[in-house]
Amino acid sequence: MTRSFLFVLGSARPEGNTEILAREAAEQLAPDVEQRWLDLADLSLPDFEDRRHGGEGPRERARPVGTDEAVLLDATLGATDIVIASPLYWYSLSATVKRYLDYWDAWLETPEISFKETLAGRTLWGVTALAHREEVVAEPLIGTLHNTAAFFPMRFGGVLLGNGTRPGQVLEDTEAMARAKTFFAREAPVARFPYDEA
Repeated sequence: MTRSFLFVLGSARPEGNTEILAREAAEQLAPDVEQRWLDLADLSLPDFEDRRHGGEGPRERARPVGTDEAVLLDATLGATDIVIASPLYWYSLSATVKRYLDYWDAWLETPEISFKETLAGRTLWGVTALAHREEVVAEPLIGTLHNTAAFFPMRFGGVLLGNGTRPGQVLEDTEAMARAKTFFAREAPVARFPYDEA
């Protein structure tokens, strides 16, 4: 299967440091690798509603049609590699990315799309910019992505970390820029529980 990357942008600021870092890494992909970029700020995704255990017992969820949810679902199912590009907000993922991942739970309850079976074996990556110099503060974000990958199980390519607060500041992080050059060339292992660094 030809590799196809889906970049899910979850920043509250357009063209922020996380996106800059993700685009730097993406520039290193081969020309024949498909790239699709979706900015969650441009998509209307209502708060997730868990309907698994209503009064009538478990309910099968209908596949979304003609909505921004359908756009995200189809893009997710069509990607061999999913890149979550989220700034570090309060030591974890942004609210829009968390909402997107909550919808994965709903898609697991939609039998006809075989969401778990489709994502198994594919690769999940992360990119984040953080204000702290101590990268250990990103462990909650890394753990969330790792454990999400382990559930399916997917491969987990790790998280590309960069430092930046002001717009464009990540470009001054020469170590992050260097890591971006080879980030997607890494061999991604299958994620396993319990969480440990991939």
